[in-house]
Amino acid sequence: MPRLSKTALLHDEVDMVNTTLGRYTEIGKGSRLAQVNLGDYSYCDRYCDLANVTVGKFANIASFVRIGATDHPLDRASLHHFMYRSASYWEDVEDDSDWFDHRASRRAFIGHDTWIGHNAQIKPEVIVGHGAVIASGAIVTKDVAPYTIVGGVTATKLRDRYAPGVGARMISLAWWDWDHATLRARLDDFRRLSAEAFLEKFESC
Repeated sequence: MPRLSKTALLHDEVDMVNTTLGRYTEIGKGSRLAQVNLGDYSYCDRYCDLANVTVGKFANIASFVRIGATDHPLDRASLHHFMYRSASYWEDVEDDSDWFDHRASRRAFIGHDTWIGHNAQIKPEVIVGHGAVIASGAIVTKDVAPYTIVGGVTATKLRDRYAPGVGARMISLAWWDWDHATLRARLDDFRRLSAEAFLEKFESC
């Protein structure tokens, strides 16, 4: 794997529109991003489709994940996109900018240090809390609390990631805001300490 840097690493066939990428980020082959803000150290693997989403730092997004899937107008005479992608069908009409603005306003939010499993889907306007885990194949239609693990169709809570109180302490510690040098200096502690031991060591720093 290439060494990551402050400049994002983009693999082949990536398509991006109105997207900002943080430092040490990576976008997998064939992924498509539209109106995405991707935080430092976050990545998505191959063939992800992310739209209208703010992603925190250190998010781990597996292959074939879809976030912010676009919706169709259920209350109109037709579902078809000829109504809003109209310029593709007729020369004398423009696309419906109001509809696209509506779509873009329905942003999802993915917290820091999250893990979204292979082929999971997260719908527009869903908030996934810090430290949460989305199981492979899950379809998430409702907010996910911090440090919980959810799975299934539609997704429901499976269990907490940590013992009670540990998640709140980790959010207060906010290690994801440490600078690059500090992360390197404390790498051995990330590797060898349990979450509780890690907190005990660094909460007083």
